[in-house]
Amino acid sequence: MFDLTDVRYVKRLVVGSTDPEKMMSEAVLQRQQALLNRCLAETPRGRIIGLEKTFSLLNIGEHQVVLQAMIYHIGFERRPYWLPEEDEA
Repeated sequence: MFDLTDVRYVKRLVVGSTDPEKMMSEAVLQRQQALLNRCLAETPRGRIIGLEKTFSLLNIGEHQVVLQAMIYHIGFERRPYWLPEEDEA
């Protein structure tokens, strides 16, 4: 049984684009999704304890650009050794 009092480490993972100046490629999106799946599947197994949804509609000249991102807060009982450091993610 999962209990929030057991959470000792929280990782914030962004999946999607949040900056109109730096649009993400499909490869970057796939890496973000792969890290999320690894956090939820491997040992120590993380649990989603929070979720942020962002949506922005920007007008750049004549074009409209939609930026969407899901930000997952993954809670762990301990920090996984395989999880990249904050400045690497």
